[in-house]
Amino acid sequence: MNLHRLLLQREREGRPLRIGLIGAGKFGAMLLSQVRRTPGMRLTAVADLNAAAAREAMTRVGFTGGELADVSLFDDGRRLIDSPDVEIVIDATGSPAAGVTHVLACCGAGKHIVMVNVEADALAGPVLARKAREAGIVYSLAYGDQPALICELVDWARTSGFEVIAAGKGTKYLPAYHASTPETVWGHYGITPEDARLGGLNAQMFNSFLDGTKSAIEMCAVANATGLAAPAGLSFPPCGVDDLPRVLRPQAEGGQLAHRGQVEVISSLERDGRPVFRDLRWGVYVVFAAGSEYVQRCFREYGLVTDPSGRYSAMYKPYHLIGLELGVSVASVGLRGEPTGAPEAFNADVVATAKRDLQVGEMLDGEGGFTVYGRLLPVAQSLSEGALPLGLAHKVRLTRNVSAGQSLRWSDIEIDDSQPAARLRREMERTAVL
Repeated sequence: MNLHRLLLQREREGRPLRIGLIGAGKFGAMLLSQVRRTPGMRLTAVADLNAAAAREAMTRVGFTGGELADVSLFDDGRRLIDSPDVEIVIDATGSPAAGVTHVLACCGAGKHIVMVNVEADALAGPVLARKAREAGIVYSLAYGDQPALICELVDWARTSGFEVIAAGKGTKYLPAYHASTPETVWGHYGITPEDARLGGLNAQMFNSFLDGTKSAIEMCAVANATGLAAPAGLSFPPCGVDDLPRVLRPQAEGGQLAHRGQVEVISSLERDGRPVFRDLRWGVYVVFAAGSEYVQRCFREYGLVTDPSGRYSAMYKPYHLIGLELGVSVASVGLRGEPTGAPEAFNADVVATAKRDLQVGEMLDGEGGFTVYGRLLPVAQSLSEGALPLGLAHKVRLTRNVSAGQSLRWSDIEIDDSQPAARLRREMERTAVL
């Protein structure tokens, strides 16, 4: 509750937090719009493969000519990280391989890093966070993105003395979406390909939001940061905000949870396609237990919505503001040296799963593509099966046929283990404590 006060103090002292942004896409642009309005923060550098597009994004969100002149532009994230004018790096690239490289570079340069790149966190977050701690820097999930907001709710519940029963987010989901591709995605969103083109929307990215991949990645990050259990595949039960404590309680008590204390994603659609009443499509939630008859009575006295037994209730945020809220992470990291969520253990994994029958010689195309989607698994199951992490299912060739719905394995692909992302992932698997 004191971050703004501390930022004002930094502004008065002439010591603003100096921020470098890698990746000027939608998330990055939303940060750009706010950082220029926030005392105690200065954007000093932006890196993007298309530096001209980065400059255009800054102009679009309101940067003046003078403000633009004060920002260094790079086409290489490593050069930004090495800049003496940057103390906090934000990776908003969405590339698992690039994210691994950037975190390791930050470790070497002594720069804190905020990971909008949850794809890299799902691939190797626990080992990246460990290396960051060893290097004396902060590795943080990005506030405004749903994983950090869920971690905040979990922390609130636990700090208040409640047992967390479930935590997660809402999304638009039907089972058929797992097979969606960039060619079919816009029909599921109710827009035409032409409208998507005019809006500059990326079909593969938006398809990863729809086909279950992004949900798996984000719940992996939450499970690894909070210690909550990962189910063997998310269930996506249809559920509105008033039904959270009823639906998200253990199966033995009439709910749909496989584990007491797990992550789960709820759907804003009933299985027949009808909209869920008071859905949580854009928000996050935590379900918690009263723990005693006295607290159950307090729940009743203060009007909390509970399950029929009165033992479980929920708290939620109906929306997340993505890059518009990212300054909270920057301030927490720069002023307090605290992450807004970070991996603590290798607890969950996201494995590449075939969208259709795949043939020897096919090239995998990663998140949201035509070949695979991401499925959440407990790490013990993932490692015992030798499953291929989704973050490495990019531009690698299959060496055997894989049936639709099957998890891919390391042994199914040709991959260069000397690449930083593959090497670090192998290290994390070798040292995993199950």
